[in-house]
Amino acid sequence: MTTSMHRSHRVAGALVGSAVGDALGAPFEFGPAGEFSRRFPVPARGSKTEMCGGGSLGWAPGEFTDDTQVSLLVATSLVEHDGLDLVDVFDRFARWAAAGPPDIGNQTRSVLSSGRPWDVAAAEHFARSGHAAGNGSLMRTTPAAIWFARFGTAATTDAARRISALTHGDPAAGEGCAIFHELMRVALDGGDPLAAVPWALALVADEHRDRWATVLAEDWTPDRATESNGAVWPTLGQTVWALREGRDFAEVLRLVIDLGGDTDTVACVAGGLAGAVYGMGGIPSRWASVVHGRVPGHGDRVWRLADLQQLAAALDTGVQQSYDPGVIPRIGPTEVLPGIWAANLDGARYSEKDFAVISLCRLGEPFEHELQRMAYVADNEHNSDLDVVLADVLEDMAALRAEGHRLVVHCHGGASRTGLVLRAWLMRTEGMTADEATAHVAERWPHLGLWNASFTKALHRMGARC
Repeated sequence: MTTSMHRSHRVAGALVGSAVGDALGAPFEFGPAGEFSRRFPVPARGSKTEMCGGGSLGWAPGEFTDDTQVSLLVATSLVEHDGLDLVDVFDRFARWAAAGPPDIGNQTRSVLSSGRPWDVAAAEHFARSGHAAGNGSLMRTTPAAIWFARFGTAATTDAARRISALTHGDPAAGEGCAIFHELMRVALDGGDPLAAVPWALALVADEHRDRWATVLAEDWTPDRATESNGAVWPTLGQTVWALREGRDFAEVLRLVIDLGGDTDTVACVAGGLAGAVYGMGGIPSRWASVVHGRVPGHGDRVWRLADLQQLAAALDTGVQQSYDPGVIPRIGPTEVLPGIWAANLDGARYSEKDFAVISLCRLGEPFEHELQRMAYVADNEHNSDLDVVLADVLEDMAALRAEGHRLVVHCHGGASRTGLVLRAWLMRTEGMTADEATAHVAERWPHLGLWNASFTKALHRMGARC
């Protein structure tokens, strides 16, 4: 865990990680255990990745499911109303359910289609059925956990229970959401959520604490679950277990999807917490770059990576900011290294569509290119995870080049971040030192920018490792 990571990287990681987990797990929903690793025994970094799509509902590669759809309803309500408006959240849920989403939990459907008011629908359903501890409120709670984290433990756990109760009348579901909110608060503050588990359990109502303590214990393993992971207890238990066992974001997701069962939801929950721990830069760009989806009943907007990052920032600050890079004079693309072109933002945007694009900045509207990787690199000193991001980018570039693709590498101005990756590529492929790679690129790309000392330091660290 990187304690020095800038909070904005953790916030973006949480929201994007949740959606990524949802989309990654969707094709494996209710399939056998171990299927993900059988299909992808090693990382799939070329043009075809683990974001494979398919499944019983025929998801497109990278398409998120109902888990993220309802998460976005919670998130947009919080931002637009500057806080929690339970009536508005329930109304958004109801419009979504009425629009016939391809995937919706039975319990949620029953509550939202009952025609009963927001403050009694879930409680009445629980009174009738006695069953309301599914994971459907836990899967959507990452945005609320981000929003309320800045207001402290009492505020975030109270909100978790109240939002859960809109559709899940069993208080056990709300207690699970409260635990998750507190673990997320700790992670976003740069702390260790695993170390915070005992503290979070102390916040649980007495009648529910023992059951939650069982699935969150350090020695608990998924094979000891007494319910399927469609229930709230094993979903959170598996999330915490995978966070203990995994070495990085990708391994946490692999572990939970390999458990089988309700893979999209467990990966959605695990992706949110792991994203807060490992940050946006810890999420493989081949996964984050393709995540997308619509929210039935709420317009035709297609939510993509940039939208999720912008929404995450608004959830953490309460301020909506639009990002439009505008039109800039095009630079490139120019072939700087064999098979590797360089450009600025619009040089890459309007390049020939058979390029595989390596984007190192925010884009505004997505490109029309079929293959694109969007890495999370800021041109400042906040990239505590820069070594991880750089390694991820270089591995993807190598795989795409091995398939015969020509690559265009760009950032907004085509200078500092673009130069970082070009120099690192030479170090990887030609065995150059950082200084040799810098001189080589400078001769061939006059737009190279060297003002970011942290980038040069990262290259020297890379050289020392090699």
